[in-house]
Amino acid sequence: MKVLVSALEVSANTHFKALRALLPEVEWLGIYDPLEPRDKPLFSSKDFAVMGFKEVILKLGFIYKALRQMGALSCQADVILLMDSSSFNIPLAKRIKKHSPNKPIIYYILPQVWAWKSYRAPIIERYCDQLGAILPFELSYYKSKAEYVGHPLLDEIKDFKTRPQGRGVVFMPGSRKQEIDALFSIFAQVAQKIPLRRILVVPPNLQGSDLSALYGKDISLFEISYNAPQSLYEAEFAFICSGTATLQAALIGTPFVLAYKARILDYYIAKSLVKLTCIGLANIFYNALHQESPGRGTTMLHPELIQKDVNPTNLLQAYAQMDRAHFVREAQRLRAYLNTGSAKRVSEWIKSKALDNTFSFL
Repeated sequence: MKVLVSALEVSANTHFKALRALLPEVEWLGIYDPLEPRDKPLFSSKDFAVMGFKEVILKLGFIYKALRQMGALSCQADVILLMDSSSFNIPLAKRIKKHSPNKPIIYYILPQVWAWKSYRAPIIERYCDQLGAILPFELSYYKSKAEYVGHPLLDEIKDFKTRPQGRGVVFMPGSRKQEIDALFSIFAQVAQKIPLRRILVVPPNLQGSDLSALYGKDISLFEISYNAPQSLYEAEFAFICSGTATLQAALIGTPFVLAYKARILDYYIAKSLVKLTCIGLANIFYNALHQESPGRGTTMLHPELIQKDVNPTNLLQAYAQMDRAHFVREAQRLRAYLNTGSAKRVSEWIKSKALDNTFSFL
């Protein structure tokens, strides 16, 4: 069985790892981070690691080239698996359906149409055959093809806290260079003020890189970890850049503060397009738990510091004031809301679609 996968993000590749463990017989084609010697991806997530409107524009030539190559490669696949990255994956789905209308396409980790660009939902349903929602409230945006499959982080996290505990503080300034440049120096100032074990979690795809060149001399303040779930479970608190890692910490039960800084132009463009009261996934789910519009509610699980509010004083204040016992109790509610992992259900879809596609040619 051959499956063309399009996983452009670091987080998508983390989820992909859990999925492929259930499909050892599959030959993977396309865009993904290699894990085994036999893996020969067309591109990896590193090739798409851009942040900001300007960087995307500068990389448009490469992106169009990748779309053409992925469209051509899809002819060899039994099933297409799209993961997140809607700006790339929706055009890819259109391209594939144009020349191979019967090729089954699964979209797993759907775009955040609940936050913005809701018009994309009917487009996705038109060009994809099965939609794997990882957020329960996403289903209301689709007519018939979407199913809640569970959340992939519940496949990946093995240890959960039931009471406030831990030793040391975790710092996660993001996976993209622009994120690291914006946050790491501020996190380093915070680390100097906290007389505890200090752990810098580095994305696994950066293992083997020159970390001093990427982070700077202050990296000497930290222990280095490439294992986010383990480090978060062992720590008593975390400072985290916005992204999947914030939900990871919430599900584990490690109190944290979200910090996010973008270039001024990027921030104001995004703010004009996306009207949200919170950006952290845990807070967005927490809105839903309190019958509020996800991402537009007022009930928050953790503090969010954005742009000019991201400074050592505010971060240290959030650290000191966090009600850790309350956080751990509410994290348990959040886990119950998401209920289960998603890899098993999506692996069953892939096997079923591949079998249906095989019989269609007999």
